[in-house]
Amino acid sequence: MCLILFSWKDHPAYELVLAANRDEFYERETIPADSWEEHPNIIGGRDLLGGGTWLGINQETGRFAALTNYRDPANIKPDAPSRGKLTTDFITGEIGPSEYLNKIKTDADQYNGFNLLVGNRDSLWYFNNVNFDLKSLSPGTYGLSNAVLDTPWPKVLNGKRKMEFLKSNDSLSSKEIFPLLIDHEQAADIDLPNTGVPLSVERNLSPMYIEMKGYGTRCSTMILKTAEETKFVEKTHFIKETQEEVIKRFSWEN
Repeated sequence: MCLILFSWKDHPAYELVLAANRDEFYERETIPADSWEEHPNIIGGRDLLGGGTWLGINQETGRFAALTNYRDPANIKPDAPSRGKLTTDFITGEIGPSEYLNKIKTDADQYNGFNLLVGNRDSLWYFNNVNFDLKSLSPGTYGLSNAVLDTPWPKVLNGKRKMEFLKSNDSLSSKEIFPLLIDHEQAADIDLPNTGVPLSVERNLSPMYIEMKGYGTRCSTMILKTAEETKFVEKTHFIKETQEEVIKRFSWEN
C-alpha cells in the first residue's frame, strides 16, 4: 500500500473515510479482497509471498489495520520478516491499538521501514519504525505514502486537498472515491522528494496512480464507516505489459 488518504472523525456523516492505492510489482502474487477462509470475519487482500495483508478489517470487532512501506533503498534488510504480519496480527488479535503498538515497538527495528495504522471503533493509532513515532490520531484528514505521516509529497498534498472536498457530500460512494485516486499527473522535478532512487524513477513514482513497466497501482480501496455500518469496496487494477486493464470489484457492507 503506497498511498492512504483518510479522514478520521472529520466528516459530518462518516467516522472514517479512507481512500487508498496499493502499488506493487505486477508479478507478485496476490489474492484480491475477500473474506478469509481461516478467519471469515476478516475482509482484505492477501499477499501470497509474505502471507499478510496491506489493509484489512474485522467485520465482527471493527478492528482495522493498514500499512505502507517506507522508501529507503539504502537500508533494506534482505532477510527482514514480512511487514504484512503486523497488520494481520492486529486484526486477528484482541489487544487494544496502543497496547499492540507498544508491544511490537520492542522488535520493530528488525523489519524494513514501515508505517502502520491500527484502530477499532473508538480510536485510531499510528506508528512508524523509522523515527519510532507512536501516537493516537485526533480528528482530522491525513495523508500517508512512503514517508512518515503527512510528509508533504505532491501526491499526499494533492490527495488531502481532494479529500477536503468530500466533506461537503454527506452521502459518499465509490463513484466519488475511486476517481479521486486515479490521478496520473506527475509532480514537477522541483517538488520531488529525494528518497535514494534515480530521478527518472522518482518522477514515475510521483503520481497518485502509478503505471510503470512491471510495477504500478494494483488496487484501490474505499472504506466508509458510520456508527451503524461499514462499507468496504476494492477495485483491482492489473496493468499488463500491453497496458490492458483487467478490473475486479469486491464490495462488502454490514
